[in-house]
Amino acid sequence: MNRKLVMIGNGMAGVSFVEQLLKLSPHRYDITIIGAEPHPNYNRIMLSSVLAGDAGMQDIVLNDWDWYRDNNITLHAGHTATAIDTAKRIVTTDQGIKADYDELVLATGSLPFMLPLPGADKEGVIAFRDIKDCETMIETAKSYRKAVVIGGGLLGIEAARGLLNLNMEVGVVHIYSHLMERQLDRTAAIMLQAELERQGMRFLLEKQSDSIFGRKRVGGLRFKDGTHVEADLIVMAVGIRPNVQLAKANGIEVNRGIVVDDHLQTSVPGIYAVGECAEHRGTVYGLVAPLYEQGAVLAKRLAAVDSPGYQGSVVSTKLKVSGVNVFSAGRFADEPGTRSVRVQDEFDGVYKKVVFQDGKPVGAVLFGDTSDSAKLFAAIRGGQDYSGREKELLFGPGGGSGSGNGGQPVSEAERVAAMSGDEIICGCNGVAKDTIVEAITDKGCVTLREIKACTKASGGCGGCKPLVESILEATLGAGNVTKVKEGICGCTTLSRDEVVDAIKRMKLTTTKEVMHVLEWSHPEGCSKCRPALNYYLGMLFPEEHEDEQESRFVNERNHANIQKDGTFSVVPRIYGGVTTPEDLKKIAIVAEKYNVPLVKITGGQRIDLLGVKKEDLPGMWKELDMPSGYAYGKALRTVKTCVGSTFCRFGTQDAIKMGIDMEKRFERLNTPHKVKLAVSGCPRNCAEATIKDFGVVAIDGGWELYAAGNGGTRVRAADLIAKVKTEEEVLEWTGAYLQYYRETANYAERTSEWVQRVGLDTVKRALENKADRDALNARIDKTLELTQDPWKQIIENEDLSKAFDALTAKADPEAAAAGETQGA
Repeated sequence: MNRKLVMIGNGMAGVSFVEQLLKLSPHRYDITIIGAEPHPNYNRIMLSSVLAGDAGMQDIVLNDWDWYRDNNITLHAGHTATAIDTAKRIVTTDQGIKADYDELVLATGSLPFMLPLPGADKEGVIAFRDIKDCETMIETAKSYRKAVVIGGGLLGIEAARGLLNLNMEVGVVHIYSHLMERQLDRTAAIMLQAELERQGMRFLLEKQSDSIFGRKRVGGLRFKDGTHVEADLIVMAVGIRPNVQLAKANGIEVNRGIVVDDHLQTSVPGIYAVGECAEHRGTVYGLVAPLYEQGAVLAKRLAAVDSPGYQGSVVSTKLKVSGVNVFSAGRFADEPGTRSVRVQDEFDGVYKKVVFQDGKPVGAVLFGDTSDSAKLFAAIRGGQDYSGREKELLFGPGGGSGSGNGGQPVSEAERVAAMSGDEIICGCNGVAKDTIVEAITDKGCVTLREIKACTKASGGCGGCKPLVESILEATLGAGNVTKVKEGICGCTTLSRDEVVDAIKRMKLTTTKEVMHVLEWSHPEGCSKCRPALNYYLGMLFPEEHEDEQESRFVNERNHANIQKDGTFSVVPRIYGGVTTPEDLKKIAIVAEKYNVPLVKITGGQRIDLLGVKKEDLPGMWKELDMPSGYAYGKALRTVKTCVGSTFCRFGTQDAIKMGIDMEKRFERLNTPHKVKLAVSGCPRNCAEATIKDFGVVAIDGGWELYAAGNGGTRVRAADLIAKVKTEEEVLEWTGAYLQYYRETANYAERTSEWVQRVGLDTVKRALENKADRDALNARIDKTLELTQDPWKQIIENEDLSKAFDALTAKADPEAAAAGETQGA
């Protein structure tokens, strides 16, 4: 029998918790929700858009009535919980409904703070908190002209903007000397004020309200200094206070909010609190993103999933305030011990400031241009040390003006491409770039509305809409944003998992068979799905599936990287970066004979022969008589090493031998994307192992194993996944990791993107048991037994040109365009 879960509150934080719980344990609870408003769950942040006429109620609903029904949730909308019997575990509502519970969640949110001014009870004095308040303002604007908003914070300015759109004269009263003091420093606030004054707002700063005058209806507002302002409508937007009365009346510990521990449990067993009503470690959060983080923790708790608990949040605000992009995060005020980097452009209305303490970014303010917000927030949360290079966060590696690229401006597409996959795009809902890209590429979302429905990105304040649209255009191409692309490509509506499952279940063995049985819309497929299907078939059935060269990219068919002038680069395998005079002589002789224009040492410790003609490739490989370095393939590329204990006085282990063993063990292994490994002989990490797909760092008495690093355009530091003692264990973990990646990643998905998508904990759990590692290694061994260097087929054939042509004859312009042009 299911346990009974009752939640009091039907707002954003509470329902987000329920959504997470349903994902983790969909059938564990019978869920009842009691909501005071007669509406389904809606986006309170978007009320200003409703007020401004940009959206209706239907546009801000997050979970409609059908959602509750489809998830078997009993919703008592328009009911107010009035009593909790903590002994019998029963909740009673104002309409006489009684709901039994095993677990109770208080998500009662907050109440608007109404200043206790004389006259505050007059008609025309309201708050700005819910749909009813919006309706009151809209009706008032039909008959009256003058409005005053008390409060120059975020909520007050949004209310004022909406009233301006309703053609009212609007004055904003604020007790402080500048606007939005909790989100902006003085410089940004002054710039905001100037822009809002141009829009028609009037500001009365450093004014303390004294009383509201008028007869039955409000006539105006008096201040402590004796002055006054006339008003037909007064909107109080001075703050919120946690709604704790129900908890307090029923013996639950309350301070500013309902006191909770790291697992969101209150002082009464079986009762939890989440959202604006909760107080954690002395802090009450009023922004949406931390409340979603709380909900995720509580969902794990009630789903019996291990969790370290809620540790508090670094808050950020990113939104469009009355047409102006604004972002702030962390501690952005100038404090003792802090220093800042600032940029101000009054002509374009742009201001940027990043605050550092001990070399680490601790806060930021952006005004006018918030394109760097995700990067800055990630840096603040990550706590990376930028000592000596603080300017890079604003100016890029060049340290000059602009948006990066050595001080040169970059295009929107370049900026989006440079963002890491785990950068948070939608702070309101905690949605990362990878999640949005996955929604576009894997789930067929081709409009902003579809992306919002799928991921909730842009479903909060809406400030991230331009960035989400940029990601959409960068992913599909600016001319294709309305073109429906679903599934793994435009040829099918099936996702990667659905395709792989069908191949396994029906024992499909060729790409043609897959396309026919699964009813591809294009019978021949495309340059995206053909290589992916060929890989999935080979990964699932290494013995039965015969590799289809026609389904591979042009580089893989030619076994060389095509360059921009149509020539190719040849990269022989050099194990661990260690070569011999004999091999060097071979390379030199071949380079001379075939007039190779450029011989280059690569970053992967190999030698690249560039500018080779296509017709010379077979002969070169025969005379080199060396394995291919697979610089062109979605395969193991390199294993970079330092000299380790062989020569280095700091080395603790034999990095060269370990690297060569790894490279010889896994060469020729086909993977979803290129894979680069490295072995460093000591923690000084000269081989850069912590930015590789899999890195090994020697320590005293053993090895540290790192996973999912990336040193490319989306730099990502690798995560430590294990410490082992022997070289045999290093190979065991490496093989298991690579095979798990092969079996679960999307085709063309780097390990850094894969780990961020599936979760590091998921990968660790898959590898933590030796029996599971052995099983994965058994499968990778079977694959490796069946593979050989593709050039052996050519150099052992008497008619080299005929063999070469047979392998490359089916090249087509579409696949050539999709191939990689560099990869040494």
